[in-house]
Amino acid sequence: MAGKNHVFLIATLLSLLVSSVVAHGGKQVGVTYDERSLIINGKRELLFSGSIHYPRSTPDMWPELILKAKRGGLNVIQTYVFWNIHEPEQGKFNFEGPYDLVKFIKTIGENGMFATLRLGPFIQAEWNHGGLPYWLREIPDIIFRSDNAPFKHHMEKFVTKIIDMMKEEKLFASQGGPIILSQIENEYNTVQLAYKNLGVSYIQWAGNMALGLNTGVPWVMCKQKDAPGSVINTCNGRHCGDTFTGPNKPNKPSLWTENWTAQ
Repeated sequence: MAGKNHVFLIATLLSLLVSSVVAHGGKQVGVTYDERSLIINGKRELLFSGSIHYPRSTPDMWPELILKAKRGGLNVIQTYVFWNIHEPEQGKFNFEGPYDLVKFIKTIGENGMFATLRLGPFIQAEWNHGGLPYWLREIPDIIFRSDNAPFKHHMEKFVTKIIDMMKEEKLFASQGGPIILSQIENEYNTVQLAYKNLGVSYIQWAGNMALGLNTGVPWVMCKQKDAPGSVINTCNGRHCGDTFTGPNKPNKPSLWTENWTAQ
């Protein structure tokens, strides 16, 4: 839900402190957490995050945008991953030019900043089809964002591909890269009731699938009260300080992944 149509920085307050293995200069950084904060390399650090969506700009713009964010007081850049630009046709992938996710994440690290990778793969983001490729609609018996075998198959396949790309380039903090957090799904609580029990089982599957990818950094789910296992449920919204009731387990920190200035 964080994205407005153009290149921009959302002053997204991540009210977190970090204790982790993060990646500057190729040095491995440990990312863990407790009820107070994220922990990066054993140190609590106040994180301020802003969104830059790589396909809404061009590669030659990325260094300047990231540097402006850093000069403005941010130390984390977050981005969604846009499935429908990377796989516009089933099995045919595009990671060139403004779609070069690896280059974008590397540019973040080169500027001494952390990154949050919001995979979705349903991302909303004021983006066509919520980031889902149109060819998904042609898959027999598919039901989007549900405990549905065809959807889960294609979702897991894409998410795994992205995670494997990041691992291959050593972009997770646990490998010496800038990525300190990853997100699976996106504000699913807003539609979960419509799916009834299939929504409950889907979100459990999605969280556990993500955890099984072993990135070495924490996973989050925004606006997801029943985030499973060690997945951290976070708040989105401009009134989180007043409305967020906290994480669903006492050992998880309170994180604010989106903050906007109007309803």
